[in-house]
Amino acid sequence: MSSAPRADRRRWTLRRKLVVAVVLLLTVVSLAIGLIGEVFIRDNLVAQVDSQLQQAGSRGHGPDGGHVPRPEQNWCANNQQQGPPPSLGPGALTVNGQIAVMLDQNVCPQNLFGNQLAALAAAPSTGRPTTVSVPGLGDYRVISSNNGGMIIGLPLNQVNDALDRINIALLVIAATGLVVAAAAGAVIIRAALRPLDRVAATATRVGELPLDRGEVALSVRVPDEDTDPRTEVGKVGAALNRMLGHVASALNVRQESETRVRQFVADASHELRTPLASIRGYAELAGRYAGQVPPDVSHAMRRIQSESTRMTSLVEELLLLARLDAGRPLAREPVDLSRLVVDAVSDARVTSRDHRWQLAIPGEPVTVLGDGQALHQVLLNLLGNARAHTPPGTTVVTGIHNGNPGEVVLEVADDGPGIPVELQPEVFERFARGDGSRSRSSGGTGLGLSIVAAIVTAHGGEVALDSRPGRTVFTVRLTAAAQ
Repeated sequence: MSSAPRADRRRWTLRRKLVVAVVLLLTVVSLAIGLIGEVFIRDNLVAQVDSQLQQAGSRGHGPDGGHVPRPEQNWCANNQQQGPPPSLGPGALTVNGQIAVMLDQNVCPQNLFGNQLAALAAAPSTGRPTTVSVPGLGDYRVISSNNGGMIIGLPLNQVNDALDRINIALLVIAATGLVVAAAAGAVIIRAALRPLDRVAATATRVGELPLDRGEVALSVRVPDEDTDPRTEVGKVGAALNRMLGHVASALNVRQESETRVRQFVADASHELRTPLASIRGYAELAGRYAGQVPPDVSHAMRRIQSESTRMTSLVEELLLLARLDAGRPLAREPVDLSRLVVDAVSDARVTSRDHRWQLAIPGEPVTVLGDGQALHQVLLNLLGNARAHTPPGTTVVTGIHNGNPGEVVLEVADDGPGIPVELQPEVFERFARGDGSRSRSSGGTGLGLSIVAAIVTAHGGEVALDSRPGRTVFTVRLTAAAQ
């Protein structure tokens, strides 16, 4: 029950927390001032009542002298000076023995009996004022002497009424002050936190930059006005600027290194194409005279031809990735994706008859914007990946359907064993392999899916993987061509 409110408070903004803290602090201070003020005012008002009691006693009305009227006498009309003096006002009372008299609202004596007299008689006989609660009359301030035989008292109702009015006034003033303080505090805190908002906005803009790849111009910085080291926010702003400077330097170094590597790969791949073509040509030529050489030499030549073909494929893939990394634009023209899918699946049926290849495409042609040759490479790599990493008898379904408006979705799904969960985040990385080995038997060069991701990204699309045992789906989203 209590964890939910705490979680809600943790989600509060700093501005709200500060405003609430200020309001709570002012509330506590107001309550403390109100309580202290009430005690102080009450003590002063009670002291005034005590002064009246002592003056009345010194004039002979009460415990130090005077007479209490008998009930059968009309003291209000004839002999009022024998009761509590009218100057004490309504509610004043005196007690002599078992006879108690109180002045009513008309300042006329009225008799008290029973539990009222008992409550007054229980007052301590110290000769000093004390507070007694009289049933039906409220609180009284009384002076008792002669073991309770002589008592004079004054009501505290006026004191209590005055305190009630003061409390109401204090509550109204405090509530108004808290509302004004909350509004003013919100304005002041908002103004004080503006520099922090600007620092946060700078960090947000940096977070939105694509820093993971490519050339990055990290020119975003916290304004100089928010980097004053004499303020807390200025320290944060200055530290953020220093960190951004270090990040920019690291990104520049990384970009220079990646550029050199890409250039080397592109140059090496380009230069290797010619000798590899020569090796393949000579190997094919030697294969025509296989009957004229020893069997082991003929076998070696076949292996040379096979490995040169495999190495040529690797060089071509590296060269393609280098070109994509260099940002060379691809063609942007309408491509019949349905025809590409049909051709790619037909080729797969010929090369791998131990898999079941199926189509799930609409009857009408589906057209996308892109480079036909590059998209054909995407299909070949996806189907080749399914063929290489699923056992014989696996069903591979290649389908096309419409996605969001202006979007075409290409899916290649199989019912094979699936891709381990720990390997799924890196399947589109270069040289990623399911078994982590570099053996030929593991299938391929580890560049197929990275080429898929690079081509799809260059087309402004997205590629995703959803895999579990018995169901693996590669989803490619491309831009549909205008009809």
